[in-house]
This record gives sequence, structure tokens and C-alpha cells, in this order.
Amino acid sequence: MSSIRRTLERGVLRDVALTCLAVFFIGLSYGAVAVASGFPFWVPAAQSVFVLAGASEFLFIGIVAAAGSPVAAALVGTHVMNDESVVFALAQDDLPRQRAAYWACGLGVLICWPGGAVLGALIGSAVHDTNSFGLDAMFPAVILALIVPDLRDRMTLRAALAGAAIALVVTPFLPAGLPVLLALAAVLLLVLAPDATREPGQETDEQPVPAPPRAAPPATATAPPGRSR
Repeated sequence: MSSIRRTLERGVLRDVALTCLAVFFIGLSYGAVAVASGFPFWVPAAQSVFVLAGASEFLFIGIVAAAGSPVAAALVGTHVMNDESVVFALAQDDLPRQRAAYWACGLGVLICWPGGAVLGALIGSAVHDTNSFGLDAMFPAVILALIVPDLRDRMTLRAALAGAAIALVVTPFLPAGLPVLLALAAVLLLVLAPDATREPGQETDEQPVPAPPRAAPPATATAPPGRSR
């Protein structure tokens, strides 16, 4: 763990910690809903440990199916492969940072997900109306905290505001899930086509590329003094 702290920047470690916190609250909601729905306590507790992520299970099966050893598949780190650990790894610039980010987030999720599920199962066994806690709002709140620094960029802020406005307007009229998809489509249009949204005459941040220097014209031959053609 000390090598991970030395390899990764403080901002990356902060984002990993916030993401693991979000995963903890999702596990909390998962455990509470499972027990409140009639499942025994051990079901969410066992699944949160042994079925950590679908991606890791696919990779494990793929390695073993390709004549790899199950022990080798486990040592590769397949059990901690999930969306969060892969995203943080791919966001780093070099291999040492990618490896450190993968293990930092993967191990964090491995701790926070079962911990949240077990605690949520305990809550669900005591409180049957788990919706009153509003646990489902914790994950979006943590994700919002992660993207706040990026909102200083004008284009990112414009895309986020447009997506939020579209989602709020169409939510009363569309089924669940469609407002988010429409907002995502608007965000992609604004981000992937910035030239179409730029106001006329608005300057860009890109510096013009200087034209290459022109070659000097060839010298013309002149007749020597005292001689004529």
C-alpha cells in the first residue's frame, strides 16, 4: 500500500477513495434491500465476497478456458477487476501508475462492497422500510463530487447543464431510464461537436500553426562585367 501511495498522485487517491465510498453506499443499499425483501442474511454477505463483479468472472473463465491455471488467473487480479478499477487504470499515463491505480481501486472495492452489503443487511433486518433512508441517492452524490473539478471547463459545464435540464424536463413524461439516455445524447453532441456549438466569432484555445518559411528564390545568372551576350 505504501508503494501505491508513492506512485499515485494525491488527486487520484482522493478520487479512488470517493469512488470506493460510493461503492460502499451501493453495497449498503443492496444488503438492506436484499434482507428486507426476504432473503436470509448470508445471501448478500456471501455474494458480495464471492461474486464481486461480472467482468472478473468472465476474465477468470477466459483464462482457465484457454488452458491457464486457476491459481494464475486469481493471481492476475481478476477478482478485483471491475468497472471502477479498469477506468482508473486506463486513465493513468504509464504502466506503474496504471498498475497502482488498478490495485488501489480494486482492493478498495473489495473491502467497501462486502462491508456495505453486510452493514446494509443488518440495517435491513432491523428496518423494513429501507427507502426512507434515501440510500439510492448516495451514489449520484459521490459521482457529482467527482466531476465538480471538471466543471471549471466551459464546454463541460455547458454539457452538464444541458443534460440536467433535459432530464428534468422530460422526467414527468417518459419512463424511467429514458430521460438519462436523452441527457447523455445531448451531452455527447455538445462534447463531440464543439465547433457546432461555438458562437460566431468566438476564439478557440488552439494556437494557429505557423506557416513554413518560404524558400528563397533562385539567384539569377548575370553576365560578367565587360562582356555582353
